[in-house]
Amino acid sequence: MAKRLFDIAASALGLLLLSPLLLLIAAWIRLDSKGPALFRQTRVGRLGRPFTIHKFRTMRVEPGQAITVGADPRITTAGRFLRQAKLDELPQLWDVLRGAMSLVGPRPELPHYVELYPEGLRERVLAVRPGITDPASLAFSHEAELLAAAADPEREYREVILPAKLRLSADYAASANLATDLKLILRTLGRVVHR
Repeated sequence: MAKRLFDIAASALGLLLLSPLLLLIAAWIRLDSKGPALFRQTRVGRLGRPFTIHKFRTMRVEPGQAITVGADPRITTAGRFLRQAKLDELPQLWDVLRGAMSLVGPRPELPHYVELYPEGLRERVLAVRPGITDPASLAFSHEAELLAAAADPEREYREVILPAKLRLSADYAASANLATDLKLILRTLGRVVHR
């Protein structure tokens, strides 16, 4: 209950204080490339329920693979900066406020990746709301570079990165509390400021 109340208060305050920045980013994206300012995608949430995640659009609107590898040519000029600064994640504050996500929790995956979860880990990871940040996000903040160095990025993600992230997410879900969340939020903000 305390975690949810904190999520509501923090996301509402964040949206209010950051609204001028959010509008400026949205305008920059629209001026930089054709397409909407927001990117929407179906992800798997708590208890396996699908939901729509919101991010600032960082890539040109064209078909392509689900994972982003290194300096993906689809990434726009604005998108490159937004990804590096992690500002593309800010619209997820709305997803937190509406209850689909939490500030801290396992990152929500695409349905076809969730199908690969081992049964025991699946139940543990999906028992909590997905989040904007978590231990796996911090450990794999250089994921795009790892995939760029792989001979087969999709296979590398499925067989190496995803299982490692799942173990970290399951460990978080087993011991999640507000104090842990606050530490992870501070670590995430520190990483963003450092960048």
